[in-house]
Amino acid sequence: MNYEPVIGLEVHVQLSTKTKIFCGCSTNFGASPNTQTCPVCLGLPGVLPVLNKDVVQCAIKTALAINCTVVERCIFHRKNYFYPDLPKGYQISQYDMPLGENGWIQIKLDGKIKKIRITRVHMEEDAGKLIHSENPKDSRSRVDLNRAGVPLLEIVSEPDISSPEEAYQYLVSLKQILEYLEISDCNMEEGSLRCDANISIRPVGESGLGTRTELKNMNSFKGVEKALEYEITRQKKTIDEEKRVIQETRLWNTALNRTESMRSKEEAHDYRYFPEPDLVRINIDKEWVNKTRQSLPELPQARRDRLKKEYGLSDYDAEVLTMNKKIADYFEDCTKDLSNYKMIANWITGDISAVLKNRKIDINNLNVSPKQLGELLGLIENGTISGKIAKDVFQDMVCTGQDAKQIVSEKGLVQLSDKGELVSIIDKIILQNPKPVNDFKKGKQNVLGFLVGQIMKETKGKANPQLVNKILREKLF
Repeated sequence: MNYEPVIGLEVHVQLSTKTKIFCGCSTNFGASPNTQTCPVCLGLPGVLPVLNKDVVQCAIKTALAINCTVVERCIFHRKNYFYPDLPKGYQISQYDMPLGENGWIQIKLDGKIKKIRITRVHMEEDAGKLIHSENPKDSRSRVDLNRAGVPLLEIVSEPDISSPEEAYQYLVSLKQILEYLEISDCNMEEGSLRCDANISIRPVGESGLGTRTELKNMNSFKGVEKALEYEITRQKKTIDEEKRVIQETRLWNTALNRTESMRSKEEAHDYRYFPEPDLVRINIDKEWVNKTRQSLPELPQARRDRLKKEYGLSDYDAEVLTMNKKIADYFEDCTKDLSNYKMIANWITGDISAVLKNRKIDINNLNVSPKQLGELLGLIENGTISGKIAKDVFQDMVCTGQDAKQIVSEKGLVQLSDKGELVSIIDKIILQNPKPVNDFKKGKQNVLGFLVGQIMKETKGKANPQLVNKILREKLF
């Protein structure tokens, strides 16, 4: 029997507010354990939470950006469960009255556009973190409560996702939107963006839902994709063997590339939700929503469309440049000093992207400013240096932070474009290579590349390649 997967994703986004959701403790990452805590986030008796308005503002922005309806009234609930790093024994979250609902985002896969519905966006506090000893003789785990009370948004999709590849694209698209909103750094390694997946399978063509499993512990988008692929195969095998898929929570084991059972899956009633008595109802007036809507930045899809129209970029270039807001900003800053937009795009998607990947840095930490890159590409355009030399100059710029003109001047890299001098060098190369010259005259066109290479070698890469090709052809025909 042929089966199809039915997938829904729950994404937790840590907000970049300066303080926690219900107290004034810092949210900075990397502090010593338990140094960013107070009686409120420690859950001590008698304390009262106070809602951080910036968290609500971030939630409204997100809801609007993913086409949700922002409700006029919402409340917080207590979600009761025991876990060692949950100091109160419950989490303050939202249940049946979330801030945003009934939204959607679009994904693009294999040239086709699909709309994935968003069930809800709600606010909640994070739990702490368990630190497990790396010493095999020490089985103890320690609790760091710095993260307890850090503000989160939970974004829940409808089960509209039909493959691991669609899940990956959904996460990429959602992450782009969140980064453009500048409400989170979306750093999965630091836990700023986390994803749980609910997955079931059903016979192709049926509308009912199968028994679902929840997948956790996936620390990358590729990890989500791999975990879903494994779970689809596991569930198919289970059903084909006439066994029953159990509703449970499973963990993704990255070392073994498989999911493993963790516990039976909880239902909403297991958490005994009830309204949080220490927090008042949140009233969100239309004026607040309208002001927030007007303040939204240009979002990824709108920017892609504008870059194609304004700069004549291809679909591919616009897609790559807008994957990251900082890179899109860098591109547009470069256009202030150079009008060859395609050349700028090629350098950013090529040489610059390679440096960022190899050095594991973002473009804000690149030693080459947009103005400096524009100056370098201008030297190629006006014939001062060749494209090959420009690549070497760029590497020097990355290492030293110097301007292109300074490096070119100090190293004597100005392109050789004097026709008389080039004719002399080309005559010399022709005399030194009689066989390749004869082969070319007999019709072996690929020999021309060899001769050009010899000329470039003789001039240490400084010869103007277009002029070299022109003169060489004139000499050989």
